[in-house]
Amino acid sequence: MSPTRAEKARATRTRILDAASGLFVENGWTRTSVEDVARAAGVATQTIYYTFGTKHALFKELLDVSVAGDHDDVATLERPWARAVLTEPDGDTHLALHVAGARAVLDRVAPLLRVLRDASSAVPELGVLWAANQTQRRTVATTLTSALADKAPLRTSTTTAVDATYTLLGPDTYGTLVLDLGWTPQAWQDWATDALQRTLLP
Repeated sequence: MSPTRAEKARATRTRILDAASGLFVENGWTRTSVEDVARAAGVATQTIYYTFGTKHALFKELLDVSVAGDHDDVATLERPWARAVLTEPDGDTHLALHVAGARAVLDRVAPLLRVLRDASSAVPELGVLWAANQTQRRTVATTLTSALADKAPLRTSTTTAVDATYTLLGPDTYGTLVLDLGWTPQAWQDWATDALQRTLLP
């Protein structure tokens, strides 16, 4: 059975996003043009404009899909991994699940967030996108860490615990250790889990 028009459109969209991801990570925001992405994806430049509208919109969708891991319109805190953290009764396991979930996201999105961070000061639209991403990450850290405080006594205030979680599980920490210093993602996950457990739990 031949693919439907919708299936072909989804496949084209995915091919464009995959090509854009590689180019943005390798070349950065400024040195990646829509024409470059079209050439790498094997489509006409006009196809990208028709599908996404602008280079900024293309990058935003790429970031959203990379954070989520799919094209489903489901908020992070409604994702299965986050629900598992929230419903886990044991404090140590709660933290282990939180770090594992953060690692899965960062494995996909940390290189793109570097591109976004580096361009955010020069491109106003990307500055807004960077601020929104920070706000979203802070919301996730606050929700999951506040849930931890309801399960186990913390060694710090909840506010300090949120700060520690937000920083430790952020793209800058992950990027320095994994992307710059060559740690494996599993080594980062083991270290971050141990660090949070030692810092937050008795």
